Amino acid sequence: MKKNFEIQAKDSQSSARAGIIHTPHGPVETPAFAPVASQGTIKGLPHSLLQELGAQLILINSYHLYLRPGLETITKLGGVHSFISWQKPILSDSGGFQIYSLSPLVKVKKEKVEFTSHLDGTRILLSPEDVMDIQIKLQTDIIMPLDRFLPFPSSEEKMREAVDLTTHWARRSKAYFVSQSSAQLLWGISQGSTFWNLRKRSIEDLQEIDFQGYALGGLGIGEPKSQLLDILEKSDSLLPKNKPRYLMGIGYIEDILEAVERGIDLFDCVLPTRNARNGTLFTSKGKIVIKNLKYAQDKRPLDEECSCYTCRNFSRAYLRHLCERQEISSAILNTIHNLYFYLDIFRKIRQAIQSNSFKSLKWNIINKKEEE
Repeated sequence: MKKNFEIQAKDSQSSARAGIIHTPHGPVETPAFAPVASQGTIKGLPHSLLQELGAQLILINSYHLYLRPGLETITKLGGVHSFISWQKPILSDSGGFQIYSLSPLVKVKKEKVEFTSHLDGTRILLSPEDVMDIQIKLQTDIIMPLDRFLPFPSSEEKMREAVDLTTHWARRSKAYFVSQSSAQLLWGISQGSTFWNLRKRSIEDLQEIDFQGYALGGLGIGEPKSQLLDILEKSDSLLPKNKPRYLMGIGYIEDILEAVERGIDLFDCVLPTRNARNGTLFTSKGKIVIKNLKYAQDKRPLDEECSCYTCRNFSRAYLRHLCERQEISSAILNTIHNLYFYLDIFRKIRQAIQSNSFKSLKWNIINKKEEE
């Protein structure tokens, strides 16, 4: 039987590794970045362009799709891959983040979570088993259990309660998943914020339950960078080496490089796409806020080192004009560039690990001069 995860290369100077996650809808070469398609689409980008950019997988939000268009509609149309016409791997989030982001509309109990729909006020009860059932019926490739996500900072007492609840839900989720004989991959999510004693316990509890991959949740939400790196460093020594590791919601390139160095394999974030729609573009020399007046007559492409469609065809001046006029094409062209930029960096990361030159690549990316 083929393993769900194969490590193909390791960096000799760090914990960075290159591998392949095998899913029901094909392989994912790691380290990998999953663009966020919460509603089943990348805002401003058709799937054909997304595939041309080299996206290997996307992330959807099971909670949002459960509300609209609804599970019945998606299952009748053959599952989410068929519904959205995307035949590559899909990772589905559980809705744990929505407990955090929609907190005024949520009541958390041990047995179930009670949501008040942000759409029409309907009362929704979801248990860990319900969340598993939703994702199994969606037929996504990698699925996540319901977890308890708290803001930073939170007290150690509150975080201990969140870790206990996350473990309780993880056990129930795994038991239900096993009973369904699904070919999907179920990964566990550790919590504990920057309290290492709690994070350690959470990781150990999840390993006892035994998942096919492990995610670090509840990070990248305001904690000091040094504490984030400390948690990643210690987690690297504790997580099993033969299973994929997923750092949820982290999107700044510098943070991604630090995480890859500490053994992380998978990332997702709205940062490149949301910033693109707001006119903030990422380049090899730093950020460009394209609406700034200084670009009004700038003939240069966004990034002279970039080979994306946007950079090959359009000037900063034209992109500024589209942004100022709030043209739909502004969001499309900006999103093409930002996603190409991110996915290209991940291509370079994988190549650097294969050639044992990751440290050099990291230094070159981080030390490029920012736009003046």
